[in-house]
Amino acid sequence: MSRSELKHAGPSHRLERVAEAVRHAVADILQRGEIADPALDRQGITVPAVRMSNDLKHATVTVMPLGGKNAEATIAALRANAKMLRAMVAHRVNLKFAPELRFELDRTFAAHDAIDALLRSPRVARDLRQDDEGDR
Repeated sequence: MSRSELKHAGPSHRLERVAEAVRHAVADILQRGEIADPALDRQGITVPAVRMSNDLKHATVTVMPLGGKNAEATIAALRANAKMLRAMVAHRVNLKFAPELRFELDRTFAAHDAIDALLRSPRVARDLRQDDEGDR
């Protein structure tokens, strides 16, 4: 494999391992309620994924409050406490430099709902019926 192919092959195993370690650390910190912020108190937050930059200096943490409630307030609180979270992650994950944490909402559930709604629409159902009749 050439260097250009390696560059576009996707994240390395090291990136994936570090991302997973950061994800576990952030999830653990949030689950234990270690951040003293009223917007995060008693708020169940899932951390489905973390994407690391190639240099491991930036981590984009996707989160979703359980039930999708207070999503914007939760993101704002996480962003306001990013430096404190970064320090806590640094104590849990053994890296030369602690990554800068960026937070964004997990949009996969909304995307799944949109696809489901599209598949249930009368127009798509009609096309699927026509395809089934044509296969016989």
